[in-house]
Amino acid sequence: MALNFNYDNRIRLHAALLLVIFASLLSCSNFEPEAIADDSILDGPLDGLTHEQNRRFLAGDVAFNDEVFTSGTGLGPVFVATSCVACHAGDGRGTPFTTLTRFGQINETGNTFLHLGGPQLQNRALPGYAPEVVPPGATFARFTPPANTGLGFIELVSDTDLLAMADPDDLDGDGISGVPNWNYIPDYLNLPQGAVSQNGKYICRFGRKGAAFDLLHQTANAYNQDIGITSSFEPVDTYTGLSIDPEITDLTVRNVVFYLQTLKAPIQRNQNDARVQQGKALFSQIQCAACHKPELRTGYSALSPLSNKNFYPYTDLLLHDMGPGLDDGYTEGSAKTYEWRTPPLWGLGLSPNSQGGNFFLMHDGRARSIEQAIQLHGGEAAASRSNYNNLSQQEREAVLKFLNSL
Repeated sequence: MALNFNYDNRIRLHAALLLVIFASLLSCSNFEPEAIADDSILDGPLDGLTHEQNRRFLAGDVAFNDEVFTSGTGLGPVFVATSCVACHAGDGRGTPFTTLTRFGQINETGNTFLHLGGPQLQNRALPGYAPEVVPPGATFARFTPPANTGLGFIELVSDTDLLAMADPDDLDGDGISGVPNWNYIPDYLNLPQGAVSQNGKYICRFGRKGAAFDLLHQTANAYNQDIGITSSFEPVDTYTGLSIDPEITDLTVRNVVFYLQTLKAPIQRNQNDARVQQGKALFSQIQCAACHKPELRTGYSALSPLSNKNFYPYTDLLLHDMGPGLDDGYTEGSAKTYEWRTPPLWGLGLSPNSQGGNFFLMHDGRARSIEQAIQLHGGEAAASRSNYNNLSQQEREAVLKFLNSL
């Protein structure tokens, strides 16, 4: 009997332990963090990537977000940041601490301060080296890093569509005369089908002035100018001015490019909210949508999730005269000193997530709120600013609610 009693007790004990473990697992699940809504974050891959494409995305993700450079891996000796993510936390906008300074070019004839460190100020240095300072007499502008997401869509807008949106002589009489940035491009870039040239220059679209042609151009230049890393694409050392061996592989650069191309587009929040819808209608009514075009379309891409797709970035990717208040005396490509590329507004409401809980808007982060950014619009945007100011308080709040939803 004793043996049977012990055996039965062991069975009961094991059953009780299993119940306790199961109950513990259930209770622990109550303490697990809830999944963050997809429309509340900027990072993450496009839907519809293949297994191999997701593998490449992850390789680029690691290079972009995890790799921190040191003197032993090619950093500097003068630089701005030690990693890509340092300027784009969560693939979002930068802050005053990550704002870049460009100097030495006052018109489209070129940069006269290249021999003194132009076009970008490397304001940090390894021990034993001196960081750069803006040379006497050089004009300069400060550029806050933009958000990264949805760039693959922007890269695929055709030159034909960009030229169709341009109106350099304001033939329609609306006061808006956007123009593309025509710039020389490096030999390592492959021109897509349909690329339009003018006097040896091509339409560019990335960067605050829209001076970079595509994401390879932007990425290779960022490694070189921001981190002091040479590649086969940009082999010139920012400190000595001499060509040196690559400090990063072509594969890594291309993986980062693929990562940027396949980051998902920001997802608008509260789209069906009545106040958001009212604000959207008012946004067009006061002519903000004349530059911040709600909808664009990609051309063909070998990546099916990007190919021939409508998307909603709220930009025309063109340069516009923003008035004397935003004239920094510096330019890139064919842009004038007072011209700035229309920044995409998608993801705008999520900006504080990467900006320490605050807004730092406009090209240099000077605006501390969306409304302050609106008030800084001049030049071609002055009429839209005036239209906004003439709205009722309730209507202005609706516009702001809409912009915060993007």
